[in-house]
Amino acid sequence: MNVSVKEAALFLQYSEQYVRKLIRDKRLPAERIGKTWVLPWETVLTYNGKNEIVDTNIIDHPRRDNSKSDINCLSFFSGAMGLDLGLEKAGITTLLACEIDRSSRETIETNRPEMALISDIRNYSADDILNISGIIREDVDLMVGGPPCQAFSSAGKRQGFNDERGNVFLTFIDRILEIRPRYAVIENVRGLLSAALMHTPHNMRNLDSYSMDEKEVRGSALSFILSRLRQAGYGVSFNLYNSANFGTPQKRERVVIVCSRDGKELPYLNPTHSETASFGLPKWSTLSDAIADLEFTNHDYVKFPKKRLQFYKLLKSGQNWRNLPVSLQMEALGKSYYSGGGKTGFLRKLSWNKPSPTLVTHPAMPATDLCHPEQLRPLSVQEYKRIQEFPDDWKICGSLINQYKQVGNAVPVSMGFAVGKLIKDSIENNITYPPKNFRFSRYRNTGHNDWEREFYNEMEKRLVSV
Repeated sequence: MNVSVKEAALFLQYSEQYVRKLIRDKRLPAERIGKTWVLPWETVLTYNGKNEIVDTNIIDHPRRDNSKSDINCLSFFSGAMGLDLGLEKAGITTLLACEIDRSSRETIETNRPEMALISDIRNYSADDILNISGIIREDVDLMVGGPPCQAFSSAGKRQGFNDERGNVFLTFIDRILEIRPRYAVIENVRGLLSAALMHTPHNMRNLDSYSMDEKEVRGSALSFILSRLRQAGYGVSFNLYNSANFGTPQKRERVVIVCSRDGKELPYLNPTHSETASFGLPKWSTLSDAIADLEFTNHDYVKFPKKRLQFYKLLKSGQNWRNLPVSLQMEALGKSYYSGGGKTGFLRKLSWNKPSPTLVTHPAMPATDLCHPEQLRPLSVQEYKRIQEFPDDWKICGSLINQYKQVGNAVPVSMGFAVGKLIKDSIENNITYPPKNFRFSRYRNTGHNDWEREFYNEMEKRLVSV
């Protein structure tokens, strides 16, 4: 799918002139069709040109509060701190946040000024981190982090650890193994389950001389991570979790890896909800539960292009482009009408009676629309916060687009709470197990035992075929 220069500029928060300069400098791939430039959406989505800029007005600083906590945490790639807020609800105190994005740093400093704050994890040794956090190595209970996911996302080029952001992932693993907390938690996108250590373009794979390396096998990146953690003595368990199963009014799937220094495998997270009220659990929370009582005053939101609004006027709550007459479908989607895939994000008007789809970093891009069920506008930042379960008084800083990005990238607070509860219950020797045969996501074989069985079967096939 392609987007226009105007749409790319809106998403990246650049001027259209600057986007054209990036195209001329070959920093953003684009194709000229007639007199118009179009850009592949996946390259716009994963462009990282601004994210390496640290706001020098918010300097790194040590912890400003020396009070003790029963269970402590060091947080990395903290973003808007959704995961940390969930841990906090479970009784775990974050002592340090690590973040390079300038708007996120401002959010952290505004809401938790007492917390230690550092920028690029690659610039800090394990001893530096401990000193700034005001804690000794032996007392660190938990380290958490969701390293940048674009390196593994199916929406990008999937360069894995060949990508600079993938290398930051490995740095995070290094710091875990150097500090050796009692527990570590790693959160990432579903694409991590199938990412390879080494990526070879498809055109090279078609050459007669090509022979697949073990590092190119699907899942080899995660297998490498697991091997490093286990060799250091950590017990590791993981699964792909739908946040709706933990009370979040949103269907959002993320891999959560839980590591325990004592070598034991912790159980999976304990669900609090289910899609059909099975296992004696209440049904999933809905969009209505999250935002119906939110007064619509002083909301902040981007706008849909006028042309798109004419189609939205014909749609009801819960409908999308497929509910338009065929002639209008073709007009609304243009060339995308003939592309593959489900295209469920086009002209998507949300339903009150279901959880929200996964919040994206911009609710008005052509293929990822998130339109309010009744009003002809995208979801607002305030509604984003409710869906991700941030407190209403939690200040999200930066421009409007940066606020969407921060909240859209966050871990839902309820999922953070489920993680924190598991860690706290383990510390207190009070672990409860999830219901047997509970489906944590729509995909199969995503738990660590089933996933590893499939991975090694794939490795054996590759070795036999060589």
